[in-house]
Amino acid sequence: MTRRWLVILLYLAAAALISVAAGWGAFVSALDEVERRGQSDLRLTSQRLTTQLQSYAELAVALADRPEPQAQVAGRGPSDWVSSLLVRHADMTGSAAIFLTDEDGRMLAFTGETAPAQLTGPEIVRARQGALGSSHRVAEESGRRLYSFAAPIFAPDGPVMGIVVVQADLRLIELDWAGDPVPVFFTDSDGVVFVANRTELLMMSRDGAAGEGVHAGAALKPFIGYRPWQAGGRDLWWVDGGPYIPRAALHLVQELPVIGMRGEALISLAPALRLGALAAAAVAALCLGFGAFLFLLSERRRALAERLGVEARANAVLEARVEKRTEALQAANLRLKAEVHERKEAEAALRRAQAELVQAGKLSALGQMSAGLSHELNQPLMAIRSFAENAESFLDRGSPEKAAQNLGRIGDLARRMGRIIRNLRAFARQESEPIGRVDLGAVVETVLELVEGRMVQAGVALDWAAPEAPVIVRGGEVRLQQVVLNLVSNGIDAMAGREEAELGIAIEPGAPVRLRVRDSGAGIAEPDKIFDPFYSTKEVGASEGMGLGLSISYGLVQSFGGNIRGENRPGGGAEFTVELQPAGLEVAA
Repeated sequence: MTRRWLVILLYLAAAALISVAAGWGAFVSALDEVERRGQSDLRLTSQRLTTQLQSYAELAVALADRPEPQAQVAGRGPSDWVSSLLVRHADMTGSAAIFLTDEDGRMLAFTGETAPAQLTGPEIVRARQGALGSSHRVAEESGRRLYSFAAPIFAPDGPVMGIVVVQADLRLIELDWAGDPVPVFFTDSDGVVFVANRTELLMMSRDGAAGEGVHAGAALKPFIGYRPWQAGGRDLWWVDGGPYIPRAALHLVQELPVIGMRGEALISLAPALRLGALAAAAVAALCLGFGAFLFLLSERRRALAERLGVEARANAVLEARVEKRTEALQAANLRLKAEVHERKEAEAALRRAQAELVQAGKLSALGQMSAGLSHELNQPLMAIRSFAENAESFLDRGSPEKAAQNLGRIGDLARRMGRIIRNLRAFARQESEPIGRVDLGAVVETVLELVEGRMVQAGVALDWAAPEAPVIVRGGEVRLQQVVLNLVSNGIDAMAGREEAELGIAIEPGAPVRLRVRDSGAGIAEPDKIFDPFYSTKEVGASEGMGLGLSISYGLVQSFGGNIRGENRPGGGAEFTVELQPAGLEVAA
């Protein structure tokens, strides 16, 4: 008994080690994709910051080349007129401040109400040497984080006679990418986080530097608590930085010598950890299943060995009465053979039943995939057929221009079907097209074009007023069109055969943005079941619907971070409301 338990414990320990190794291998392998996407996000954010700062550097150089500042430095122009020029350029570019000084940094013209009598700093020293200078600091008066560029103004005979200084407010630059999902921050040579898309990271000091020098206007904070470790040659962190910083993250670094900073990103390891856990669980399940099979086999052999031992001892005891017990022993042997035969037949039947269940599961999955594909492509195919018939009619009437328009729409629908197939294939691979900015009004207009002929044929009146301005939401254009098309088609089907059929569509901007689709049909019999797969209120044979449209639409809207619900209207009919997140608009400089 002790030896058997020892073998079991050793097997379980080996299975655990194999599972951990498989999980670790899957985790390290998944880090490649995590690192690739993280490097792309870090490069994109770094390029955006560098490009935006370079625009202020170009402004400083452009102002230094203008004749008005040159004349002011040379003492030939009115300072008020030059100050108004600087204010105008500051307003157009969103600069925090623009200064015009002589070669020693003494103020000649500036934007705003007050300015220091003389500017100092590394950018002034660099500009005095005849080159473009730059530096960053925290303003002691306002606490704003500023990035300054200083461009020299050269005298006709060559030496520097003045300096143009342009200051950029980094807080305004951060507004353009504050909502990015990946935490990205930029540290200076002192190890202080000076720019970040997470406000809780700002002014954190990695080496505990005091708030002096360029950071004199801000109180520095200790850096986020983290424990670095290595996996596959990569720098991984366990982070304790708040709810918007991933707990387990891949730390990426990119040097930015152009602006004198270093870009850093913390990429969440949650996908890689989930993949590693799934791989470990799968291997553990296989090992435990195989171990259970071996245990049952050994138990059966042990039981059989014990039974044979009992029979051998019985035979030794009964040898003296062999003649009397021969018939009884033969009967017992026959019963034993019958029992073994029955067990073998039961095992064979069990294996056949398991094979049939596996085959049934395969057929069920194929049926679900075929139903979803048919529902996704049926409506575009019907629209293509309708446009083709219309094109043929226009050609017969001598209207090739309208026929060409219909053929063009057929091409668009064919491309749209290609996108639908690509989305279905991506869904099968657990992938999706990136969620981006979509004009909800344009989506509704596209859907109404597709169902225009069907609405006319069904005698459905349309109550729809396009928004005066684009209503931008977060989603996928093709998938959002499919959601709206499903709701509009269901509304038309619900009003089939009614004398007063009216379909109403309205967009309500806000947070969230609401799209309402209402009809004057019979309403919803069971509102709590309308989003269940294969649930349909349509009569058999009356429609080609299979009860998957609303279920698919529910999943698509959920993937956008939105919500969809359906309810009966007090005056009759049904109304569906789709709530979507508005896309973040870029803040003007």
